[in-house]
Amino acid sequence: MNKLTLYSVQPDDRLVHVLPTDSLTLESPATYFYVDCMQSEPLALSASASAAAARDMMLATSMRLSMVVDRHGDLVGVVSAEDLSEQAMVRYIGQRRTGRQEIRVSDLMTRKQDLPAIDLLDAERATIGEVIAFLKENQQRHCLVVDEQRHQIRGLLSADDIAQRLRLPVNIAQPSSFYKALVAHEDSRPLMQA
Repeated sequence: MNKLTLYSVQPDDRLVHVLPTDSLTLESPATYFYVDCMQSEPLALSASASAAAARDMMLATSMRLSMVVDRHGDLVGVVSAEDLSEQAMVRYIGQRRTGRQEIRVSDLMTRKQDLPAIDLLDAERATIGEVIAFLKENQQRHCLVVDEQRHQIRGLLSADDIAQRLRLPVNIAQPSSFYKALVAHEDSRPLMQA
């Protein structure tokens, strides 16, 4: 058994709080922008849940993106509020000739194998500006963070969440002036490659 040592709390010891949004910048570490599944349980929807019920829940909680798990708790994909929109459901009904009540989250999600991923070590070394550039370059709205050596999915980075926390527009479809400036700047070399 390891021997533990008791310490006195010092007068200058302060309670740690989540970083306020206004202190985050494009130079902030990428790790500030995703929930590490090793440290806290991520919010997740069941793949077999009704798409309409999941949409209502996401709207009620202002959730924009969720991991999707199977009955064993294994990640099978991600789903966004946009994926569960009324338009997406109507389109699915038209293509599959099915009823609205039969549509499951798994029918509208992006499958795990179709998601891009970056390695945890790259995420730990990268700034969020570099992650935005990577997402733009690859025209991806979100990507998984994986520990390649251990074959573990550690988290999820979302352009929408990043944009909200930085209070900056992040348009993935077209490179922004920030991205063009980043690419033009000689010292800016993304750590992640497509």
